Amino acid sequence: MFGRVTFRRALGAFDATMVVIGGIIGAGIFISPYLVAQRLDTPLLVLAAWGIGGAIALAGAFSYAELGALFPRAGGNYGYLRDGLHPLAGFLYGWALLLVIETGAIAAVAITFATYALHLTGGSEAGRVPLAIGALLVLSVINYLGVKAGSRVLNVLVVLKVAALAILIGAGFLVAGQPTWLHDGRPAAPAGASSMIVAVGAALVPILFAYGGWQNANYVAEEIEDPRRNLPRSLIAGTLTVVAIYVTANLAYLRTLGLAGLAGTTTPAADVARRAFGAPGDAFVSAAIAISTFGFLNLAILAPTRVYYAMSADGVFVPALARLHPRFHTPGLAIVVQSAWSCLLALTGTYDRLLNYVVFADWIFFGLTVATLIVFRTTVPLDRRPRGTYRAPGYPIVQVFFCGVAAAVVLSVVRADPVSAARGAILIALGVPVYYWYAAAQRRASKELQKVSRQP
Repeated sequence: MFGRVTFRRALGAFDATMVVIGGIIGAGIFISPYLVAQRLDTPLLVLAAWGIGGAIALAGAFSYAELGALFPRAGGNYGYLRDGLHPLAGFLYGWALLLVIETGAIAAVAITFATYALHLTGGSEAGRVPLAIGALLVLSVINYLGVKAGSRVLNVLVVLKVAALAILIGAGFLVAGQPTWLHDGRPAAPAGASSMIVAVGAALVPILFAYGGWQNANYVAEEIEDPRRNLPRSLIAGTLTVVAIYVTANLAYLRTLGLAGLAGTTTPAADVARRAFGAPGDAFVSAAIAISTFGFLNLAILAPTRVYYAMSADGVFVPALARLHPRFHTPGLAIVVQSAWSCLLALTGTYDRLLNYVVFADWIFFGLTVATLIVFRTTVPLDRRPRGTYRAPGYPIVQVFFCGVAAAVVLSVVRADPVSAARGAILIALGVPVYYWYAAAQRRASKELQKVSRQP
């Protein structure tokens, strides 16, 4: 009975766009801009770096839009890597997603949500981990009950988080700003253009982490109505919306706090809100971060579980994960497994170490996935595709540029934290024997099936 169950195309264009925006905007834009201000010497450089990061994210979204339109199936990156490079590459992506990338991020963001929710309500710090786990359990149940149920919750949370950011940005432009904020800066070391390039590169690491997440829409491509049209539109519209929000938010931070003020605080959004609203500003930002992180958690439970489903449906992972619920049409066991592992990470506290590996592993597979577009342009030429199928602009320059950036991000992590990079590489490598074990089991099962079918 389970084998006949298929995904429901229940997500419209608006739902898919909310998936993109919800997957990108988390807590980072409320907190991490101070890191960029510390690494760059002028406000214009800070704004330029956020613009460059947005252009890189858009380059990725263009490429993912073509891949999604060409192969509108569940699993996203897994399928592109499997068909474009090698089945092992696809498996290792799903393996890293479950073991490190998604579950580590879920655990850390759940703790962040609980921290700000308790700060808002005056709760005890002792309740942080139980509240984080409770949030994951509630959202797991909602997404278990259907993709539309999860999408409705996501839509509300994304609208609320965007509204909160709009209020914060508006407040930043209404309060009295630093008179010379645009021209202020720190004395730069006299090392020439090379030092500025290095500084911008260092600033791009937290920026690109904040921009990651557009790929979530590709995970649920099989549940989007008319995905060949709606998926590219949602990816581009959602990413452009986030770029506009991030650049204007940093503009508001710089105008209100100045470069030195932004670099000197770990809570820029709260500082701006306090200047605009007084004491209630702190509660406003705590509520905004709690809403934003709760929305991210909802999406992280909804979308990536489709990758584990696709792997298992191919016979290279736990077969039970390929079962869809006969009533709700969701990969129920995949949701349970991902959430259980995330809860364990949150409970044990290992999420702090795992998060150091997230950027390293994530950008390896971002670069490899965009590289598959170059492969598919050869194996599935444009003249063999359905008429009107989306084509990524700037091919192949945009794709080569993105892959180069991905390689630079990975190398920067290796250089800055070689121990975490080595551990991340080991965790990914552990998936190699697991893949070959399942692949061998699948071949044996296939041979047995052929023997049975030949019997009279």
